[in-house]
Amino acid sequence: MRKLVAALTVAGLLGGTATVAEAKPSGKAALQEQLDALVGQFPAALASVSRGGRTESLVAGSARLGSRVPVPVDGRVRAGSNTKTFTAVVVLQLVAEGKVALDAPIERYLPGLVPGGSAITVRQLLQHTSGLPNYTEYLGLEDVAKLRHRYFEPHELLAVAFAHPAKFAPGTKWEYSNTNYVLAGLLVQRVTGRPVAEEITSRVIRKAGLRNTYWPAAGDEGIRGPHPQGYARSGGEVVDVTELDPSWGWAAGQLISTPGDLARFSRALLDGRLLPAAQLAEMRKTVDAPLAPGWRYGLGLFRVPLSCGGEFWGHGGDIHGFETRGGATDDGRAVGLAVTALPGTFGDGDQGAQAVLSAVDAAFCR
Repeated sequence: MRKLVAALTVAGLLGGTATVAEAKPSGKAALQEQLDALVGQFPAALASVSRGGRTESLVAGSARLGSRVPVPVDGRVRAGSNTKTFTAVVVLQLVAEGKVALDAPIERYLPGLVPGGSAITVRQLLQHTSGLPNYTEYLGLEDVAKLRHRYFEPHELLAVAFAHPAKFAPGTKWEYSNTNYVLAGLLVQRVTGRPVAEEITSRVIRKAGLRNTYWPAAGDEGIRGPHPQGYARSGGEVVDVTELDPSWGWAAGQLISTPGDLARFSRALLDGRLLPAAQLAEMRKTVDAPLAPGWRYGLGLFRVPLSCGGEFWGHGGDIHGFETRGGATDDGRAVGLAVTALPGTFGDGDQGAQAVLSAVDAAFCR
């Protein structure tokens, strides 16, 4: 769930593959080569690629560091900041229902909570143009061993953020801040009177038919079902962080999913199955996101250029143990990719992050 800084300086193990549906051998081989190349930088890589109504899932590496354990096909991983897109969809559904106004100040819905909230709109929260400080910069997440079992309430996260001054005047620039989406989650709860986890589950996960995506309940530190182990560096050592408390991510990064479900979610979103046309159009109104050339950000959604022309729409997520990337195109392609460590855990961070982005690009363009 990092800001993708390393990834976007532009974010002896067993290799294997399993196929849900056959694709052209040359394309499949090319993608498998990309996944195999990720092993070394990461213990394992998992991918799901859909086009023309056919889906194929591939894996590489080992599910457990130091052992030869097959990677579960389309295994579950921590989805990190992909959660933001789910949260944004719920907010936009509430806009469609007339319960939230995109250009109203957040003060209207969360009175007295946000410093300068009368000048910060709901749209600016979803688009990362609010100027609010990012609480994850001050939480001490670099010491994963210290915080991995720590439970956080959303208001604790906001207290960390609001102890620091705003980065810029609302609407004057773009800067990624997880604080925006904690507030978006609280907005959902205030308007609906229900937990954001419940709203995301009923309004998005079930509606999109995602069978392997869920919001971990309070105190749930494991990953249910088949999954690879996730690893992080702490105190100069690499540790298994598969079990951790994701509450510090909350509406900005708490979900667990699979590459296949993340691709299906992106496909359902672009196909108009989750939002009315007017709200999907608002979601796709972008501003420059200076993380990499050509990247732009809508409302919980990146627009990313492809080397073969065109672009895909998606998000991505970085959380201790896992990095996920992918999205969908308007012409029917969808990709989900996951690796089982953050870039830099086992090698050069910039190289690892770029390798993941290159693999996603290759999956779309092959």
